[in-house]
Amino acid sequence: MNHSVQKSLRRIIFIIAMVVSAVAVTTQCDYADQIPSDWAASNMRPVGYSALDGRGGAFKMAIRHVNDHWYMYMGHLWHRGWSIVDVTDPSNPKFVKFIPGPDNTWTIQMEIHGNLMITALQSFTAPWGADPKKPFDEGVLLWDISDPANPKQLSHWKTGSTGVHRVGYLGGKYVNLAANMPGYNGQILVFLDISDPKNPKEAGRWWMPGQKEGETPARKDISFHGPALISPDGKKAYLGYGPAVVILHISDISEPKQIGSLVLSPPFGGLPVHDVLPIPGKQLLFAHAEGVSGGDTPGGPLACTSPLSLVAMIDIKDETKPRLMSIFPVPDPPKNAPYTDFCDKGGRFGPHNTNLEYHLPDVEKQADLIYLTYFNAGLRIFDIKDPRLPKEVGYFVPPTPTKRYGPLPYDKLVTQTEDVLVDTRGNIYITDKNWGLFILRYTGKGEPAPTAK
Repeated sequence: MNHSVQKSLRRIIFIIAMVVSAVAVTTQCDYADQIPSDWAASNMRPVGYSALDGRGGAFKMAIRHVNDHWYMYMGHLWHRGWSIVDVTDPSNPKFVKFIPGPDNTWTIQMEIHGNLMITALQSFTAPWGADPKKPFDEGVLLWDISDPANPKQLSHWKTGSTGVHRVGYLGGKYVNLAANMPGYNGQILVFLDISDPKNPKEAGRWWMPGQKEGETPARKDISFHGPALISPDGKKAYLGYGPAVVILHISDISEPKQIGSLVLSPPFGGLPVHDVLPIPGKQLLFAHAEGVSGGDTPGGPLACTSPLSLVAMIDIKDETKPRLMSIFPVPDPPKNAPYTDFCDKGGRFGPHNTNLEYHLPDVEKQADLIYLTYFNAGLRIFDIKDPRLPKEVGYFVPPTPTKRYGPLPYDKLVTQTEDVLVDTRGNIYITDKNWGLFILRYTGKGEPAPTAK
């Protein structure tokens, strides 16, 4: 073969390689959903986004690493069912499947561990899109997810009332539920024995005095949001219950007994104690409320018109007498924002969810950073290395939504960031009432070193 022919062949091979590369890049770009623009951030950046096949308004999340794939499972606010997204490549998340749930039923909460997924079913109200004239389903569904992309329903446990709000499952024999049960006012703590997942059975329950019908004085202002977080030895449960942080002894699961509590409302408002998060290796709890005023009912109260929502560290050196240790700073708007503070932005402002799923092997273990969603203030990251002086070290505020998927917020279409999860690769996932799934990275100091790739 002469030199000129060789040169021509090399040129043809080069051109073919460039075309193949361009097609590959184009295919990838066409597949990936574009990251929405006009977000605001400090020490954070977006790396990926999924529009969830047009189902904006995802909510609760859990993640699982199986073989070479990372699967994200999530409930939805405005669609009845659950989505699975392959987030193996965080810059190009791939929608896998939507699993339909029962009509006119909240399917917003779910939990996984190992090969089990537990999804909550609950009635909900007209302001959130329910039809009070139609039937609903309730309780929890247990699923086999040994085939991660094809869950198979194993059983359906029912409360006999209006259903289950939140689920806690750290693996093993027991699931804990925030359940509406016959004969009680508000949700109570219920433990299910799922050692046979095809035949779950109640194992125990606990409630605050006054919740059970016939108890005096009657209390209709208390409800358990859930979940309970269980100590590594399985003997204690830490939970936010109505107005208080509560610590229970659960060695006898059939008869939980209170060890100690700290009432925080009043003075704090909203949904007083939404979650508590034990800090591993330290005698500390992170506790926060849920901000509830702001755009949730037509003509209802605006943001910041109820008492300040709790975001605090709790000292539990003496678990019989937990004590308030410190209060977190209130988030500031980004520079040049067209409002003086988040109270004036529209929608809800206040805390909502934190990275509770650190019991999952693929979720970042709790250390010195607290990840907390804040509705119209997006995601906030706080450093608690000095628990007496927590400080904000990063934030990400999604842009104003371009499409309304659900009726809320009523007052103004603004971002309402709902849930957060951080995987062991350092990827941060957030959901929003009228957006899809954002995937972020923290670029500041203090994040644990990734333990997976």
